[in-house]
This record gives sequence, C-alpha cells and structure tokens, in this order.
Amino acid sequence: MLEHVSHAYRTRRGSVQALYDVSLRAADGELLAVVGPSGCGKSTLLELICGLQTPSAGHVPCAPAVLMPQRDLLLPWLSALDNAALALRIAGVARAPARTRAAELFAELGLEGFEHARPHELSGGMRQRVAFVRTLLAGKPLLCLDEPFGALDAITRAEMQEWLARTLAHACLPAPRGALSATEDPQTGRSPTVVLVTHDVEEAIVLADRVVVLSPRPGHVLTTLEVELQRPRARTDPDVLALRERALAALATGRRA
Repeated sequence: MLEHVSHAYRTRRGSVQALYDVSLRAADGELLAVVGPSGCGKSTLLELICGLQTPSAGHVPCAPAVLMPQRDLLLPWLSALDNAALALRIAGVARAPARTRAAELFAELGLEGFEHARPHELSGGMRQRVAFVRTLLAGKPLLCLDEPFGALDAITRAEMQEWLARTLAHACLPAPRGALSATEDPQTGRSPTVVLVTHDVEEAIVLADRVVVLSPRPGHVLTTLEVELQRPRARTDPDVLALRERALAALATGRRA
C-alpha cells in the first residue's frame, strides 16, 4: 500500500514535511485504522493511497482506491438515490440499473423511504450513509475513509460507528463497469479493504483489525496495534480500554520526541 513514503508540500517559505518514511500494508478485507494528532499527515496519506497526490519519495503500489472525504459532498440538486448512484453513472452504467443497485443498498443500510429526499432534508448521519453507499458503489477494492463521522454529534457518531461495523462485515463490492444489468449478479462477493483515518482512538479500536499510530508532523509510524477482539466491541470493554491506553501512550511519546 505504502512503501517508505515521504511527502512534502511546497509553500512560499519553502517546504513542509507532512510524512516521513511511512510503510503500510493491509490484507484483503482488513480494516486498518490510522490515528494521530492534527496535522500529522493522515489526510495526505489517504490522498497518496488514492493517487490524488504523488509522493516526494517512496512507492505506492496499491490497488485501485476510492476516497470518502470528511464532508459528504452530496449534490444538493440530486435526490439521495441519485447521489448514491453517481459513482456508477460516472463509470458508464445506465441510470435505471444504477438506481436499482443503489436502492438495494438503501434497503440494507436503513435509508429505505428516503430515496427521493434532497440532501438538506436528511440528517447528518443519513447524509453520511448516502455518501458511503456512493463510495461502496464505486466498486474499488480499497476504500479510504477520512474522518467520516467527525462532523457528527456524539450520539449520532456512536450510532454510525455501530452501523459501519455491521455494514462492512457484510459489504460486497459491485460488479465491474458494464456488468450491471437486469440479468446479471450486481455483486462480486468480495469484501472491501478499508483504511480509516480518525483522531478518535476509541473509534479506531472499536472498528479496526489493526491500528497504526502516527507521530506529530512529519508523520511517521510510532506503533501498530493488533486488535484481536471479538465483535461487536464496546468502548467500555476493559480490553478496548487497555488498547486505548497503549495508543495514547504511544501518542504521548511521539509528542515528547
């Protein structure tokens, strides 16, 4: 995914080193969470994985990826269903089968009945679900989620974390371009690999198979925690709290370095 990647931004006063010598790998179907302080290069890392930026050094030999940014970026003039189907439409799928596939996921993900609502008529959590459907329908084997619940209130955030855990456990990628038709199977049966960036350490531990902790800028890997806990996981679980303390200790060490 990333091999000894470093990245610097050019500014009027010179350059700013965002990432330094970062190597990451994720197994097929794994959820890898990346945590770290603000400004440590977490969003830059996702943009590099998705090919939106070119690293200053190192190699990014990753599979085709799609990025779900912090903001949902729903188009206000489209319905929720058409916003969700947009990834398929861009890929060349006709409107009717694209909407049919999106509608199937609406039913699965608690959005049934809101297909024709405009974005301003949806709650923050529902907008994020629509954005996630759009991301999933892009059909990429690697999903990059950048603080997907950062703008939500605490209660909605907890609900969305539970929802995401359930959804990813059963998620299948849509068929490749041109394969969606009334007579063909719309799924390949493959579970996506997910890279989740978050500043919430507990969120990372509740959701992920592994948690990578980055240092302050320039971001580099301080430690990687294996989360070998059964799902579902509660934030109050002693094992979750123990891993949280290990992650926070690593972050504290990184700040002092």
